[in-house]
Amino acid sequence: MRKTILSFLEQDADGERGAAFAHWHGLRVCVWPYARVAETAFRFACELEARGIGKGDRVLFMAENSPQWVAAFFGCLLRGVIVVPLDVSSATDFLSRVHQQTDAKLLLYSTDEPPQSIRSLPCINLQELAQRVALHPATAYAAAPLDEDDIVEIIYTSGTTTEPKGVILTHANLLANLTPLEAEVQKYLKWERLVHPLRFLNLLPLSHIFGQFMGIFVPLLLGGEVFFQDSLNPSEIIHRARTRRINVIVTVPRLLDTLREKIERECEAGGRVESFRRHLKAAERWNFLRRWWAFRGVHAQFGWKLWAFISGGATLAPETESFWQRLGFAVVQGYGMTETASLVSVNHPFKQSRGSIGKTLPGQEVKLDESGEIMVRGRNISPGYWNGQAGPESRSQEGWLRTGDIGELDASGNLFFKGRKKDVIVTAAGLNIYPEDLEAALRAEPEVRDCAVVPVETARGPEPFAALIMREEGLDPSAAVERANKRLAEAQRVRHWLVWPEPDFPRTATQKVMRRKVAEMLKAHLSGHQAALQRGASALAEAVGRLSLEAHPSLEPSASLATDLKLDSLGRVELLSALEDRYQIEIDEAAFTAATTLGEIERMIQEGPRDLAAAPYPYPLWAQRFPASWIRLVAFYLLLLPLTRLMCWVRAEGREHLRGLDGPVLFVSNHVTMADHALIMSALPGRFRRHLAIAMEGEILRDWVHPPAGKGRLSRMLGRLQYALVVTFFNVFPLPKKSGFRRSFAYAGVAMDRGQSVLVFPEGKRSEDGRMHTFMSGTGILAADLHAPVVPIKIEGLFRLKQRRQYFARPREVSVIFGEPVIFSDNREPAHIAKELERRVAAL
Repeated sequence: MRKTILSFLEQDADGERGAAFAHWHGLRVCVWPYARVAETAFRFACELEARGIGKGDRVLFMAENSPQWVAAFFGCLLRGVIVVPLDVSSATDFLSRVHQQTDAKLLLYSTDEPPQSIRSLPCINLQELAQRVALHPATAYAAAPLDEDDIVEIIYTSGTTTEPKGVILTHANLLANLTPLEAEVQKYLKWERLVHPLRFLNLLPLSHIFGQFMGIFVPLLLGGEVFFQDSLNPSEIIHRARTRRINVIVTVPRLLDTLREKIERECEAGGRVESFRRHLKAAERWNFLRRWWAFRGVHAQFGWKLWAFISGGATLAPETESFWQRLGFAVVQGYGMTETASLVSVNHPFKQSRGSIGKTLPGQEVKLDESGEIMVRGRNISPGYWNGQAGPESRSQEGWLRTGDIGELDASGNLFFKGRKKDVIVTAAGLNIYPEDLEAALRAEPEVRDCAVVPVETARGPEPFAALIMREEGLDPSAAVERANKRLAEAQRVRHWLVWPEPDFPRTATQKVMRRKVAEMLKAHLSGHQAALQRGASALAEAVGRLSLEAHPSLEPSASLATDLKLDSLGRVELLSALEDRYQIEIDEAAFTAATTLGEIERMIQEGPRDLAAAPYPYPLWAQRFPASWIRLVAFYLLLLPLTRLMCWVRAEGREHLRGLDGPVLFVSNHVTMADHALIMSALPGRFRRHLAIAMEGEILRDWVHPPAGKGRLSRMLGRLQYALVVTFFNVFPLPKKSGFRRSFAYAGVAMDRGQSVLVFPEGKRSEDGRMHTFMSGTGILAADLHAPVVPIKIEGLFRLKQRRQYFARPREVSVIFGEPVIFSDNREPAHIAKELERRVAAL
């Protein structure tokens, strides 16, 4: 029987289990086994002790999901230190107030620099945690004496303009929900061995309690692997689910809607929309196997191992749940709140009731009052707010917690969510937005006499909308809203507003704003606005019309995504994905910012599209596996290496620069002839040449696999044979000249994660006059995001042979020169990195 959450760490310290947590760092995947997480936790506990931080002290976590986050979390628990997790986008004022309330002793962060507002607080960058604590012993740390009623963490749920309130969660609160889950899991562990390890792709922040449950505790119960991902691009989610053989995706309803829209867009682009809808309607009557077979194309996209989505943080629309279930996926959703330690009820993955949010967890009690409000009682209920702050009048003398939600219970005990009784707006991204926070920020502006913030249901779920009454007629609210937004967190900012057309809001007899009537009027306004926007002439206008809610006279090229079209970060990702699918291009997410304008997007579309009829580029992961890897090894030493040295035995210079390198390397070289890669391989030490992935012009590889129309059968067969031989013998992958860099770079990252070094020719084409061409800036992105040493290479003397059309050279007439390795930091501009590499190669 578990007494504290630390029992999860104790079972992992033996080192018997393999990978536990992984996250994408640039193009690479950083994998931490269970034993490393435990060792780092022990070392971090020693670091806390050295800093004089002990039981009852508070540490702020303001960092992206990562294995280091988990290790630091358990390190705090070993010392009895209270964790205060915060969202990375928390506003400066909110962070300052939380720091004042908790009197925190340390901040863990993951941004380039710690927040300006609390620079006086000691800080550690979580990305550097392993190095910072390396001097401490990795042996088991003697934990502080802990009781089940000791506090694990304080989770803040309110905003910035009202006083933040931190929910206290104890070991007993968390275990009250984890113990019944563990008991149920034990029944199925014998079947889990057939698919071990279960792999979770977690898209929820660990700063939220549901994110912790599905990103730390539940996977630990199963001995599973958790992949943390920051990007919410649906293409990236699908690609990584397939390549990493993910079994379960943990997300929020809005992302499930986004993934659904992507699938529907692809069907529409392929002319299969009518057939897809017909099958989807008929699938209601089908069993699982028939659904799986009918929609096997979708399953192939996500990877054959994905079988379930877990949705939390907000209400999942019934039509979205039905969509994924009819495709043959399990959809698991639960119900709870921070005050209930995440869960009250949860759906059983194998015993689901459609539309239900599950049955009450054992050890808890649920009942409905006369109005249908859900009331909860049990050991999972938080003891209160930090520092004795007054919370809502929600707890009765008998221990019942009023949730503020309306529900129904059927005869079998299934709970159904019917709506919210409170004013809090829970967005489809799972974020709580308190209207009073936004209203207080707006009322602080001198131009605003009064305001009302209400939720309006849109295609993207609930969105906050502000109705403003100005002090004088004709005043522009834009400046007031902009100033108010500076005091709000990014997720809270007012993006949608209008000036109320009447002198006052409709009010009750006690002068309270009748929010329902305000919401009805705003909804009518939005319906008319969206219809007008969707009458735009271009696909860009249509995509913006679906996502933008704010009135805008026209889609001007200067209109920015955030300021003018009021798209939040997830809205921008949705727009990017829609444009990529529509125009068959890849858009750099880093260039798709809040300040991006419609004119800039139009230029991206015009510069980036490839032929819509063109086939996709092939990415041959099979070339890195048996038997291709063995065939390549034998063929290289028996055929290719002897032939290369017969024709041109190169002089290898600078090989001493490679002696100290341990692990994969990025090689960048000038480009002279089509034999460059063979010459470089012959000059490399064996440990590199045996594990080398080579970038090749993507359009050539694609045309070999998918020949253009008009090619005869024999030409098609020869092209595919040529592709198979080149890929098998040289382990090449496509690097397109126009579009597709993201996929190619991701492939390079996967290759490095498998122990392969990568060779690229940054000029993009062979030299025609013996001089180097300018290096493409994409090389800078690759060099920075691979987080590996970069070795410049220069081929000398080969161009003279090329001019004379001489195919055999005297021994050592051609030189392959290796330069000193260099590692570039994340904050270097890609263009500067490319220039630096060009300079280094030229100087050899």
